[in-house]
Amino acid sequence: MGDLVNAAVKKLSPLKKLTREQSTLVNDILDFTSQHLTADFPAVYTIYGDAGTGKSVVLSQLFDRLQLAARRDQHSPFYGTTNYFLVNHPEILKVYREIAGTRPELYKKDFARPTSLINQLDKRGQTFDVAVIDEAHLLLSKADHYNNFYHDNQLVEIIKRAKVIIIVFDQYQVLRMKSLWTPARLRKIVDQYPHREHHLRHMFRMTASDDLVAWFNHFTSDYQLTPLPKNARDQYDFRIYDDAEKMRRAIVRRNNEVGLSRILSTSGYPSTLDGGKHYIREGQFKMPWDQYNYTVTPWAELPQTINEVGSIYTCQGFDLNYTGIIIGPPVSQTPGTRQLQINLDRYTDSEAFKKRADLTDPQEITKLEERMIMNSLNVLFKRGVYGTYLYAHDPLLRQTLCQLFAQAGLTLPPED
Repeated sequence: MGDLVNAAVKKLSPLKKLTREQSTLVNDILDFTSQHLTADFPAVYTIYGDAGTGKSVVLSQLFDRLQLAARRDQHSPFYGTTNYFLVNHPEILKVYREIAGTRPELYKKDFARPTSLINQLDKRGQTFDVAVIDEAHLLLSKADHYNNFYHDNQLVEIIKRAKVIIIVFDQYQVLRMKSLWTPARLRKIVDQYPHREHHLRHMFRMTASDDLVAWFNHFTSDYQLTPLPKNARDQYDFRIYDDAEKMRRAIVRRNNEVGLSRILSTSGYPSTLDGGKHYIREGQFKMPWDQYNYTVTPWAELPQTINEVGSIYTCQGFDLNYTGIIIGPPVSQTPGTRQLQINLDRYTDSEAFKKRADLTDPQEITKLEERMIMNSLNVLFKRGVYGTYLYAHDPLLRQTLCQLFAQAGLTLPPED
């Protein structure tokens, strides 16, 4: 179990060697931060990048260097500053706090969820110097009284309380209306302040070919079923199954061989946060959804979760060695076309589409809801480092995917 627990910590370790671009980026952010620490207005640095492009790795090393200077280097402009690393994802927060336990310059209290920090600062009447925000696309953009956030926008509130704000942002990982973000909505806020941005484009997580990554992107961004590239299995274990139970057995084998391999699924199956088990059934396949994880170990790294189906809320932000992905009822194929169809009425994540007062156009709402469904699938597609296996609930989509697999000259290995 030790190796599994350390996997995410190793991935996000501030000691991890960066590429030249990443190292240059860290230095640029530190220069930008030092220039604006004593300015009259807050300043914002935005890092844009798709899933797997190394955004969190950059932030981890950046924050470590910042805190090392703040606590130990009396000659640094950062010495004596108060800085926080924020992330609105409890499973990822566990990893960063685990890292803090291995680095003397990092304290567990340096890492917080945005609402907790905002409320804590307000009670004390305090501000701080630098905010480093991972997964900024998960920041609340409306009040959420259930989670004790009573303002209108978390990013706006953080900017009010910090001098320099550094964020990473991916528009294709926006999953809920209460965290609705688009590049335009983000820029409407940051354009009010001195700001700089950088775009990370190279995929680091997956060993898949650029052509296969592009195929995933066509699927989730253009809603198109395009031919699979001939090199879909070059140095990557990509498979399409017509039987979910066979896919599950293959993932169990991968997990027994190398660990950190899990079944994941989109919404579209019974799921309620009532403490009970809710099952996904596909033919002979039957597995329960992930359960709320009360431990300090992320869900993806608990050995027993090989017997559960992971959701976007437990796997987002994490690397898995192999993933078996169920494309659920909300995504089907339009008969007679190679076009994907989004079935909003079959999406069972009731929290995702809660109404907002600032959205009244039914067509705009529909487009945003469809986009969020495909964003959730995009998150799942980008988890597998060494392999991705697919199964589709919709019979026509499943048949077409298997045909595309065969037409690309691909076959399942003898074990399947």
